[in-house]
Order: sequence, then structure tokens, then C-alpha cells
Amino acid sequence: MRTAVELLHAYLKNVQDVRVASELFAADGALELPYLKTLGYTWRAEGPEEIRKFLENVLSLFDDFRFHSTKIFIDLPDQAFGEYEVTTTARGTGKPFHQLYMGRIVVENDKIKLLREALDTVASQQALS
Repeated sequence: MRTAVELLHAYLKNVQDVRVASELFAADGALELPYLKTLGYTWRAEGPEEIRKFLENVLSLFDDFRFHSTKIFIDLPDQAFGEYEVTTTARGTGKPFHQLYMGRIVVENDKIKLLREALDTVASQQALS
């Protein structure tokens, strides 16, 4: 059984391969970015298929969306909390996009039950508009 940190690292490493990344989630697992709601974006996806579509949409907005500089602050077998960054360019505007994400992951039966992330919505809006 993989720990929460192992599954978080697997997700971060495989975000470019949306099939692999989405299959890390449980059938009722969810990816949540609540602050995206303030920008008018969908903020929650549930189940591997919705998560795959969500990730495809995110990847379509940026040139080379990859996570880096991961720091883990809480490391329990079934939960973890960390920070990770993205540095890329927004396709639609050509503007730089640097984002620090914070994520809490909850795992159950070797799958991601919940990954809830926070991000800087001002930086997102500036890059995308």
C-alpha cells in the first residue's frame, strides 16, 4: 500500500499524463481547488473520468505545466500536506505563470480519496487575462 506522500508524489510526477494521474484517484475520489470558484472556473472534479477532463483543461491553458520544488510538511500514512510549484507560460496570453500550490491529500485503499489544493487566484487571473 502506498502512503499519502507516495501517492502525492505520483500525482505530481504524472500530471502531464492525465490518464495515469486520474487513475490514482478512487472511484469517488475528488480533486478540489475551491478558490478557482472566485475566478468562475470549475473547482471540483469527482471520480477518475471527471478528474481526467479537469486536468486536460488545465493542461490546455499552459505550455508545459509541471510541478516542481515539492516540500512536505505533514507526512502520515493516510494524509499529507505539502507545497509545490508550477512555472510556465499561459498559452492564451503568453504571460508567465508562477504558482505556489498547497495541497492536502487523503488516501484510502491505495487510492486518493481527496486532494484539496489552494493557489494564488490573483496570479492565475493575471496570467490568464
